[in-house]
Amino acid sequence: MEATIDTMKHINPKYTSEEARTELRKQFDAGHPCRHLVLDNFFDQAAADQMFASFPPLESLNVKRKSLNENKSEDYHFERWDPIFGEVRDTVQSDEFAKYMSQITGIEGLKTTPDSLGSGVHQGGQGSYVDVHIDVNYNPETNLWRRINLLVYLNKEWKDEYGGHLELWDKEMKNCEQRVAPWHNRAVIFYTDENSPHGYSKIDIPEGESRKSFYTYFYTEVGEGFRYSDSRFVSRPDDNVVRKTATSVKEAIKINAKRVLKLLGVKSLDFQDKNKY
Repeated sequence: MEATIDTMKHINPKYTSEEARTELRKQFDAGHPCRHLVLDNFFDQAAADQMFASFPPLESLNVKRKSLNENKSEDYHFERWDPIFGEVRDTVQSDEFAKYMSQITGIEGLKTTPDSLGSGVHQGGQGSYVDVHIDVNYNPETNLWRRINLLVYLNKEWKDEYGGHLELWDKEMKNCEQRVAPWHNRAVIFYTDENSPHGYSKIDIPEGESRKSFYTYFYTEVGEGFRYSDSRFVSRPDDNVVRKTATSVKEAIKINAKRVLKLLGVKSLDFQDKNKY
């Protein structure tokens, strides 16, 4: 029992009892418009506060995602940051935590990976946004099926007027069904597939502020029901015709180009990752 407690030491114990796991599974299955959970105070408070206090500067993150449909930065080189980030990563990448995630989601055999599609951080400065999108459901370097996203926000004193709420849309892209504020130490766990479009609108923040989060993605072996789906941005109903058309054309070009590269045997298709070049 002590080994289990130590492995899960950075997770709030209110969520790890057997009773809690059973209840979380019910809540996850009842999530709308996609199966999901929103859990406040997910990490132990000391760990969350230390991560916030030592969050890497925005300019130090080497993956800059800037295009028509997004403006944010991210990275996954934990050795560059405060040791607390590595400790938390080790917690969420442990076998015990993977079993925990399987219990609360009902998806057997979950695991994560040590690469950029395993764990890392996201950060956005003034004007940051990520348009609504469908996630890629496959990690080509490990041949694994992406199933679950875990996001933990690390934003103390975040104000509603800053925006940046995680939006969960219905699959028809007619309505935003849930808006989740990115409050400090709030976790969102959701099933990622064709039925879970999500993103966040442009933020308006004071100087020195940023939208921060820690991510981990969970996978299973490729099995029955798997059908490859690339990441793609989708338009909101209130987007103007020019933006809708531009998004549609850009995404078609991107997806077709990646298909060609995949046929040529190129496994790493993230050309915005400056860590690799």
